[in-house]
Amino acid sequence: MVIPLPHSGFRGRRDTVDIALVVPLSGPAGLFGPSCEACATLAVDDINAAGGILDRRVRIHAVDAGAPLPVLAAQIDRMVSTGLVDGVVGWHLSNARKVITPQTAGRVPYIYTTFYEGGEDSDGVYMVGETPDQQLFPALRWLRAEHGIRRWCVIGNDYVWPRETALATKEFAATTDIEIIGESYIPLGGRNFRGALDLIERSPAQGVLVFMVGADCAAFNQAFARAGLDEHRLRLSMMIGEDVLYASGPESTRGLYTASGYFESVVSAESMDFGARYLRRFGAFAPALNNIGESCYEGMLLFAALAETARSLDLRAIESRSAGVSYGGPRGEVRVRGAHTTQPVYLADADALDFTVLAELNS
Repeated sequence: MVIPLPHSGFRGRRDTVDIALVVPLSGPAGLFGPSCEACATLAVDDINAAGGILDRRVRIHAVDAGAPLPVLAAQIDRMVSTGLVDGVVGWHLSNARKVITPQTAGRVPYIYTTFYEGGEDSDGVYMVGETPDQQLFPALRWLRAEHGIRRWCVIGNDYVWPRETALATKEFAATTDIEIIGESYIPLGGRNFRGALDLIERSPAQGVLVFMVGADCAAFNQAFARAGLDEHRLRLSMMIGEDVLYASGPESTRGLYTASGYFESVVSAESMDFGARYLRRFGAFAPALNNIGESCYEGMLLFAALAETARSLDLRAIESRSAGVSYGGPRGEVRVRGAHTTQPVYLADADALDFTVLAELNS
């Protein structure tokens, strides 16, 4: 369960393993916060039911990744420095990750659960999520082969993940016949999409790469559909779950695709079991189960697997034993390779307010 932050404590003097769960509880990405907390809570239930980590009960302490970045950095530093937590797990934007890593590097394990732009190599950071070469680039190849989509515009929020992902995509496109023919970036929380919509309408783009966050992505989807741009152009949106579909509305999701390591609609024993247990645990009015929330479940499982394999919470002990660590979860078997994980990645399209899986991209 998510519990209030204790006022004092030191690593090694507790009979619990305490983890900072850093997820957005405010701001444009706050739309994902409830599902992230719910999935992490279910992971704690499962880990504790199996005996905890190193025979110690696990507790998570929610930290708002939507807080101002200096406030977030100071909070993580305080929690680590005073021994209040044994590690950090969470889904949050890359700009938050970049202020967290200096506080955890060389000190405690940090499990970053989401897909990201790639290139993270800070000491003690492990990534559950996909990088563009695992997720985005195979999706572009599939859409080129199956639908002939060759020319793309990029519409993103104005921060590190969209800009660096767009740069990597242009480098990838230069090795193919795919073209990136325009870019437009909108501040986090911004709602003025006129320039972006004009760029799309004037361009010969057949598709739009959407690198937008949560509520911003939903608002853009609505504006895109109102402008009639969904009649002749599809979208490939890379940070989207069912909660964003609900916020967008069924009239705004025509021709919308995404790629991820998890969808509730994946037909596998592991995925279906996870969905059923989530429903039993949180009920019919639970936060929408989605790939972003589910990544926090994966992050907790990875933290537990790393610590159990090392038989220690010490970062150096974990690093020395991390090669080949694996665990079984909703995505099937996930293995650690370096600081990243290997797992299936699926392409799906939106059917009103649900995702339909079309292909496994790395099969």
